[in-house]
Amino acid sequence: MPEGMNTPARSATPACNPNIGYARKCHNFTRMASVLVIDDDPAVGLTLCRMLEAAGHRVAREETAAGGLERAASNRPEAVILDLRMPGLGGLDFLRALRQNPDGATVPVALLTGDYFIRDETLAELAALGAVIRYKPVYLDDLAALMRDLLSASREAVS
Repeated sequence: MPEGMNTPARSATPACNPNIGYARKCHNFTRMASVLVIDDDPAVGLTLCRMLEAAGHRVAREETAAGGLERAASNRPEAVILDLRMPGLGGLDFLRALRQNPDGATVPVALLTGDYFIRDETLAELAALGAVIRYKPVYLDDLAALMRDLLSASREAVS
């Protein structure tokens, strides 16, 4: 570990990447936040986690929407990033269920997808539920901008 860097305190929730011992501030996010990442593809989920953790965010990861709902209820994340298309309960179903819970009603949510052919009705429902949609692949600069947007939306919802 570089001299002068402190190891962060370990939380009850394991980090997505246990090899990250300190946060590298490689991009200027608006503020650090607790983020829930839900993606059925472990490689995508882990990559998103690593990028967010490297920027100093606290990240929890789930591979199913059902697991994500449980984690959201217990951890109350400040933002959620999830895949739209997952087996079983999908991203839209997750969002509907999250919005039914008073604690999840205002959590900013971004849905990521590689599907460029989404029905207009689905896009309208996502917008009505307050979610933003981004298309994969998502690069570090895109993720930084997305986090700024999500956290700004979070502040506006509280105001």
